[in-house]
Amino acid sequence: MRLSMISAALVAALVGYGSTIALVLAAAQAVGATQAQTASWLLAVCLAKAVGSALLSWRTRVPVVLAWSTPGAALIAASSGITMPEAVGAFVVAGALIALTGVLRPLGRLVAQIPDGIAAAMLAGVLLPFCLKGLAVSGQLGASSLILFAVFAVMRRANPAFAVLATLGAGLILAFGPGGVALPVFTMPHPALTFMAPHFRSDVLIGLGVPLFLVTMASQNLPGFATLRAAGYAPPVAQALQTTGALSALSGLFGAHTISMAAITAAICLGDDVHPKRSERWKVGLAYGGAWIVLGVAGPWVIALLQAMPPNILTLLIGLALLGPLTAALGSAYATAQTRFPATVTLTLTASGLAIGGIGSAFWGLIAGLGLLGLDQVAKPKRP
Repeated sequence: MRLSMISAALVAALVGYGSTIALVLAAAQAVGATQAQTASWLLAVCLAKAVGSALLSWRTRVPVVLAWSTPGAALIAASSGITMPEAVGAFVVAGALIALTGVLRPLGRLVAQIPDGIAAAMLAGVLLPFCLKGLAVSGQLGASSLILFAVFAVMRRANPAFAVLATLGAGLILAFGPGGVALPVFTMPHPALTFMAPHFRSDVLIGLGVPLFLVTMASQNLPGFATLRAAGYAPPVAQALQTTGALSALSGLFGAHTISMAAITAAICLGDDVHPKRSERWKVGLAYGGAWIVLGVAGPWVIALLQAMPPNILTLLIGLALLGPLTAALGSAYATAQTRFPATVTLTLTASGLAIGGIGSAFWGLIAGLGLLGLDQVAKPKRP
């Protein structure tokens, strides 16, 4: 294996980990996860990505790079009134639905029929409150917020893939540097998987499990497959969905949310600089899996470090990290004129946090958008 493969895999893993780890911790906090459950969550999702990336790359001879569901983590973090066992039930069901999508072609076609604009609007509605909250606290941080904004803006122009990672590094320096808070005492035990019996509550499955499945499919799996096609590979769609779905359901029993195909981090591993022979680049998936095992083992120390940061800095970092996904989601939501109004209803209803019958706003936003789009189609005047 070339050094360039190891380097690309390590960079991709660090970018994926550093850019959204704070959001995963926010998701764990939202469902009331304990310290041990949060550590198990992080270890399980890292191991699932490691095993899935290495296994799919080895079996298909295609460089498959997996990620945890960032929009899924945002969806979980935006939820309320859900316990950890209930969240585990939703994670298991979402993983099972992803696996079924790879097995049952009619289910895959049904998901594909959801208009891109509506799916993107639901994602934008999930992300928007985090971005607004992050920008709102910047006024309380004074000069620190200006520094973080400057680092983010400059790195975004220099190398967008490293913008969030560099901003996270700057945030850590501001938090624990001179005049900041004291570094935590790293006395946590070694990472361990903790089994969590799922509790299947119908309204949680509908309000969290189904939207988690949909945003993972529409916002990460489909772009991930497109990234492979753009690099000249035939994506192993059925195998990837079956594998990631099964691993998501299994790791969900240890607290992890869904894993999926990667898009941005995958692009780091697919270029000519990784290996001049396209047929040999699949080996980067093995190195990528190894990098995620190391990151999973380091999870308890990362958790302790981020939880010791001032909350406002962490909130601002999450908001900045989600500006890129929000921009992409808004672009897709309003790309087609026919779906713009239904997409706006989906976005605003999802962002509102409305819950009816215990079912979260993401589901109702999707239903409202699809309903309005269907009404527009029925009422559309026929051409003479």
